Amino acid sequence: MSALSKITEGLVATESAAQPLPTDAEADLARESSRLLAACIGQGATAKLRVIDGDDDIVVPVRAMRLLVNILEQMGEGKGVIVLPIKAELTTQQAADFLNVSRPYLIGLLERGQIEFRKIGKHRRVCLENLVKFQAESRKKQEAALEELARQAQELGMGY
Repeated sequence: MSALSKITEGLVATESAAQPLPTDAEADLARESSRLLAACIGQGATAKLRVIDGDDDIVVPVRAMRLLVNILEQMGEGKGVIVLPIKAELTTQQAADFLNVSRPYLIGLLERGQIEFRKIGKHRRVCLENLVKFQAESRKKQEAALEELARQAQELGMGY
């Protein structure tokens, strides 16, 4: 799965090198928990969780449950996870890390208008939502280019 997992109701679960990785025992538990929780999620707008230490039921939006399943899946794969609001503003270094590019390359993208940003004094801030949009558009362009290359290779009889 890419750095961006799933967008769910204004939140993004992302992998992070800075986030401590789960232990093997935590990954095993997360894998099992995600499987069980995913099987329990109904089709309605809400679901109930019961915490064993208490007698109360906790009513949770299904979208939040799906986000929790996604987090557990990522942990089950041994990945650290951070949850951010989609409207979070990132520094240029954080934005570059998110896209897995260098900071100078990101600055070039910003200055060419390929990703929206705003300035606070002399500092640039990039909305996570804009990074997600740029990433999706870039992925579409890459896929289209690969399809075109494959088509050309077939036309030339290159055996692909």
